[in-house]
Amino acid sequence: MTRVAAAQLAAGTDVEANLQACLRMIDAAAGAEAELVVLPEFCHHLSWYDDRAHARRMACTPGDPFLTAIADRAARHRMYVKIGVTMARPDGRTTGTGLLFGPGGTVLGESDKQILMGAENDHLDPGIDDSPVIDTPLGRIGMYACMEGVVNEVPRSLALRGAQLLLNSLNSFATDEAGLHIPVRAAENKVWVVAANKVGPLLPEAELPAIAARLGVPPDRLRGAGESQIVAPDGTRLAMAPATGEALVVAEIDIARADDKRRPDGTDLLAARRPELYAPLSDNPGERIAAPGAPTATAGLAMPTATAVRELATSGADLIVLPELADIPIPEVVRALADTAAYAVLSVRDGDAHQGVLVHAEGVVGTQPQLHPTARHPWLTAPGKELTVFELPWGRLALVIGDDALFPETFRLAALAEADVVAVPFTPSEPWELRLGLPERAAENRLNVVAAGVGPNGLTGGIHALSPDFTLWTAWSGPFTGVISHPDVTVAAPGATTAHATIRPAQAVNRAVSRGTDLVAGRPRRPLGTLTARTEESRGMTTPSEQP
Repeated sequence: MTRVAAAQLAAGTDVEANLQACLRMIDAAAGAEAELVVLPEFCHHLSWYDDRAHARRMACTPGDPFLTAIADRAARHRMYVKIGVTMARPDGRTTGTGLLFGPGGTVLGESDKQILMGAENDHLDPGIDDSPVIDTPLGRIGMYACMEGVVNEVPRSLALRGAQLLLNSLNSFATDEAGLHIPVRAAENKVWVVAANKVGPLLPEAELPAIAARLGVPPDRLRGAGESQIVAPDGTRLAMAPATGEALVVAEIDIARADDKRRPDGTDLLAARRPELYAPLSDNPGERIAAPGAPTATAGLAMPTATAVRELATSGADLIVLPELADIPIPEVVRALADTAAYAVLSVRDGDAHQGVLVHAEGVVGTQPQLHPTARHPWLTAPGKELTVFELPWGRLALVIGDDALFPETFRLAALAEADVVAVPFTPSEPWELRLGLPERAAENRLNVVAAGVGPNGLTGGIHALSPDFTLWTAWSGPFTGVISHPDVTVAAPGATTAHATIRPAQAVNRAVSRGTDLVAGRPRRPLGTLTARTEESRGMTTPSEQP
């Protein structure tokens, strides 16, 4: 077992005060007998600058007093320390960088942030290399920072290259980081995640009221959201800090547990990927070409009965999704849609294929085969070769069938194909799939996700509608809540045979999570080579010479 810690702290413009806070938390971690501690992003100076020249003046350089003090403290306690700072690079770039110090005080690895958030684009330069996987006596470690965890590519690349333990340093006011974006990266990759976020003002305190007024948000929403945490490979939190105040959380973890990528049916979540289908992920899309969908539509979930489908169709549902392999003939679903404008999605076994079927009152509109064979359906030996998007009166619809819902790459393909809505007939088998997986697929791709399955209490899944209140850079219908990117989720009541809610196809056009930061077009490029390579070809770790 390995004892790890996440430290949350406040950092302002006083570099010496920031250093003392970092050293204090490293000492606290040592006092708690941690072998590794993760500190937040931008620990040496507040991430707010007058201009690029100011940012470069304040950036760290190798061997400067700030980094030397961190290295010395790591060596004093014989522990691993991950910290986020900015670095003045010799080529003129200024980067947001994660540094991993080893027990001897040397830097074992560096990770330059590849996707910048908002005003960071004004002052910093994105990383030009993918983050390394560092082989240490503790295990194989990967590092990323804040916005890199709001999308899937960087953590996914690290996991595919063998990382067992991911260290995330954050500088975030977003309340949805702790509840969604941090733990989902552990669960979808079956790795450990240790995440340390800031507390306190994230902007100069004297300027905070004026900046908040310009943005139209309460000043207290521009503070670090805390809730630093340690997450297991199944997405459960072993420890979490409060939302406010300097704090340290500690847990003992079995790092080798991250080597088991199997879900309950025996499917290896990484080996089951199909990189040969993911070539579109490497495309560089510009502005969306497809016109926006309808401002709103009504989506429903239904148990596989004609009565449930008919109830939703006649009450005005535009889209109805049934659980996978629903025990209801397609002609019966078509009859239940008679004299309505509703579309329904279900799935059927078709020989060696698992087919998603889109139907209307006039019959079958189209089909979509499941793309990823998994152990749950051993008969599925004829998987599909591409994801299709259907043009419907209210928007562009993709079908993600069965266990395709497990793979973030499937939904990325839908986003790149400019889908507005994704229908998912599936069967969840692990809690993270409902709690984290589906909401994240909606959030990181700006997709309305309508998923239906059957669980112990009957109808399960959820309607994940894109909120029009998205980031600080759009007008809000009410007060800013601190949520950056999280869908509005509606689930079926226990025992219910149907559920319905409003979805917002037109909102899929807006992917700007912050000024200059697009969730889809702005995704980091370097990890894509790993994502589109076969798993056995993607391993490549950096091995430091230092031993503890």
